[in-house]
Amino acid sequence: MADEKRSRRRVTSVDVAREAGLSRATVSFVLNDTPGQSIPEATRQRVLQAAERLGYTPYAPARTLRSGRSDVAVFVLPDWPQGPTMTEFVDRAAQVLSRAGLTLVTHVHTGDEQRLARLWTTLTPAAVFGMRPFTSVELAGMRKAGISAILPAAEESGHDVSTTLWAKGVGRLQAEHLIRKGHTRLAYVLSDEPRLAALGQGRAEGAVEACAAVGLAPPIVSTIALDATSAAEATESWRDGASACEAAPTAVCAYNDEVALAILAGMRMLGLSAPADLAVIGADDIPGARFAAPPLTTVAQNSGELGARIAKALLEALEGGSPDLDLLPGDIHVVERVSA
Repeated sequence: MADEKRSRRRVTSVDVAREAGLSRATVSFVLNDTPGQSIPEATRQRVLQAAERLGYTPYAPARTLRSGRSDVAVFVLPDWPQGPTMTEFVDRAAQVLSRAGLTLVTHVHTGDEQRLARLWTTLTPAAVFGMRPFTSVELAGMRKAGISAILPAAEESGHDVSTTLWAKGVGRLQAEHLIRKGHTRLAYVLSDEPRLAALGQGRAEGAVEACAAVGLAPPIVSTIALDATSAAEATESWRDGASACEAAPTAVCAYNDEVALAILAGMRMLGLSAPADLAVIGADDIPGARFAAPPLTTVAQNSGELGARIAKALLEALEGGSPDLDLLPGDIHVVERVSA
């Protein structure tokens, strides 16, 4: 009965001391790897073997009090719908951090600075990464909580992964691909999901920059609901708005693959086909993109590799280094299929 009762509660260092037949102080020195203690190797092994037999694991809050921080890394993410790209980003980062003994926790930041400050008090994380730059108030709160490994650092406050890679970089690549195909009049179609407004605007701005670089007019920007009827209405509006001075778009960049699939469905309602009547390029390379009718040209993002690199940068920061957060051109690339 005693063994059954013990199995229902957390095993403590007291249990390990009893199992090993040693003092609590000796067991504590071994389990906490306390510096400055001369513990014979045979005694240390005796403690570790007893701990393993009982299934002992350190109590996280107590360990945090001793070290001043937890074995937790926090990724502060934007308030976006979390799709496959973000999932892969987080999963790879978690793998890298786990091998280093850290647990990754993600926090979706809705702009509430007080809530973010409470998070530092609750978790006392070892390291923090922000997908978007932290404000001066947020940085001050982290410093006050004793968090030293923060990316981007205060001097890199302009760093913004969401803008430089997943926004402008995507839109620029989409437009550049269509321009290389000979298209000179483009449209850009955004989602009407409010949480995607900032990211969508960034992608559209990337397409504007690509057009400006070769002397073309900026894309016509439309916003649609995620359905075929809304997409068909937008497509008709471009054609109806064409004039002798301004031609209708012959190619469209979609905010993401879901929007691109809606456009393709809307085109079918109008009796149009891609790429003959209108070339279409999406973004994110979701699994269904290759099965679209026609298969969808898209921009893929090496989000897993990016997640791993950021995790390694955090580990370097924990060691007192100054990691480089430069984003490589290969982090995003066009996957060419039939639609554009």
